[in-house]
Amino acid sequence: MDSITGKRHRYVAPRGYIYTGSPASAEDYLKQGRHQLEMLKQYANLQPDHSVLDIGSGIGRTAIALTSYLNENGSYEGFDVVERGVQWCNSRIHKEHANFKFKYVPLFNDLYNTATLKASEFIFPYADKTIDVAFSFSVFTHMQIEEIQHYFNQVYRVLKPGGVCFSTFFLYDEVSEEYISKKKDFSFPVKKNGYRLMNENVKSGNIAIQKNKLFQMLSQEHFEQVKIIDGFWKDEVRDTAKKEYQDIVVFKKS
Repeated sequence: MDSITGKRHRYVAPRGYIYTGSPASAEDYLKQGRHQLEMLKQYANLQPDHSVLDIGSGIGRTAIALTSYLNENGSYEGFDVVERGVQWCNSRIHKEHANFKFKYVPLFNDLYNTATLKASEFIFPYADKTIDVAFSFSVFTHMQIEEIQHYFNQVYRVLKPGGVCFSTFFLYDEVSEEYISKKKDFSFPVKKNGYRLMNENVKSGNIAIQKNKLFQMLSQEHFEQVKIIDGFWKDEVRDTAKKEYQDIVVFKKS
């Protein structure tokens, strides 16, 4: 039973709604969100009065945690390609927190829908220089390379000068490339120019990006790369000092 003190948490959707994070229970889902908030505070210096943008807001995993952190001077904007999740978040979270807003964007994604608007052409529905911190969890791991480049462009546009973006990726270098191309449980066998795919026929399935390629992409949009926190997904022998599965990259608008 997904419960908190005997009843479902009012912001947590029924299990059938939850399509991000694959939590075993509502408790786990809330715990994941709180952990993500702590990472944003630690690595992106998120403050209670910041304006934040959640790229791929899902069913509100991070937003739920942020409701107890952002104050009346802070604000949250989130968008997602799955309409059901956006509707749930607006009906539950926005209803009680007017400074939390969720938008549905009908973008094509070969995992989630058959819409016709391309992510590589999508203009974020937010004004220039209005966001302090943008973030995404497991979004750029499911996009095509030209779409990611376009999103970097849009993130740069909406960030305030000095604003930062916190995002997760699957990254590799010349040392790890051979291993990730052949590992049994989670491999990227399809080699492209600066990136690798898990499946040639499902381009939004999973993508791994060469570190130098990512640096070039960020530099093209005039971002400053601030920090990389390596995840353990590509370890041949698990490094227990690493706490996150995916790689984290924090980049800044100068």
